[in-house]
Amino acid sequence: MRDDLVSLSARIHEHPETGLQEHQAARWLGAFLQEAGFTVEQPIAGLETAFRARHRGTQDRPHVALLAEYDALAGLGHACGHNLICTASVGAAAALRRALPRLSGTLTVLGTPAEETAGGKVIMADAGVFSGIDAAMMFHPSRNNWWTRGALAAQSLTTAFHGRAAHAAAMPEAGINALNALLLTYRAIDALRQHVTSDVRIHGIITHGGDAPNIVPAFAQGEFLVRAGTRRALVDVMAKVRRCAEGAAVATGARVELTEGLVYAERKNNRALAGLFADNMRRLGVEGEQPPGQGGVGSSDIGNVSMIVPTIHPYLKIADEVSGHTPEFREAARSPRGYAAMLLAAKGLAMTALDVMSRPGAVDELWSEFRATPASPL
Repeated sequence: MRDDLVSLSARIHEHPETGLQEHQAARWLGAFLQEAGFTVEQPIAGLETAFRARHRGTQDRPHVALLAEYDALAGLGHACGHNLICTASVGAAAALRRALPRLSGTLTVLGTPAEETAGGKVIMADAGVFSGIDAAMMFHPSRNNWWTRGALAAQSLTTAFHGRAAHAAAMPEAGINALNALLLTYRAIDALRQHVTSDVRIHGIITHGGDAPNIVPAFAQGEFLVRAGTRRALVDVMAKVRRCAEGAAVATGARVELTEGLVYAERKNNRALAGLFADNMRRLGVEGEQPPGQGGVGSSDIGNVSMIVPTIHPYLKIADEVSGHTPEFREAARSPRGYAAMLLAAKGLAMTALDVMSRPGAVDELWSEFRATPASPL
């Protein structure tokens, strides 16, 4: 299947689609799985580009889900390597079914759109898509081999300021400058950075700053992303960021509308499941590295999955000293090294899914650890 998988991954890389617009990728992946003998259902959970491909073996449980992400980054394409993620999961599922058509459980591939933006997995989790699943797995390309890695809780915030237009030279006093309110918000957030814990990250962009320099901007909008170590901590930071925007509105006389996105939970790694994956990667000749104790992490909607199902999100190296979300990482995601890591990940995921289904006591061990590991409440 190697050539077919590389071809599929390359095609998705060449046709990047942003969150909730991944119609081609979802169709290509679904067709591949249908040809491999899976029953494919699309759409699911009210998401047009989400799908579920299922193969039931000799019994319903254990039930293993391999997760596929295939959305690209706006302006950068597949600079997060999601073309490798989805193809590894699809390849693992198709290969395992071909090798062992009478699996002792159920094998499912879940196509999960909009990881970068709208939180497809959050929506799917809320819709009950992960109910009855015993293990959820995917891999992520990286510059390191990490079998467990934390992630920050995150939430987006859109700040829309409404002012009043006026001639910027003849009658500036008649206007209310919405852009000033947005810039004040930025400066207030910069000041806030001194007074938050080291795990907090706040970043944003101006998506609309006015229409012409000789018109007092009547409308300005910014998009922010707020992150913290846990959902509990995120609640407090979000309140402070909202006050930055509300204070800027009071100072300028503008009116502010705040729109919050879905909450991405921090990641709850299931170490028993990660141990199975690590053993299988060692059999494939790949050793894991010890991740740093803090810093250097992002956020993902798989955190929400990890709060309800034993979950792993291991990383495999596709390049050296190259950061994700860059043009360089985009090129690595279509390189021979990138495809080699994708195929290794597919093998490791397939072997680990088989362990969960066939190894005595494996499922009990996953769930025992899951229940013993507390999760931060919302």
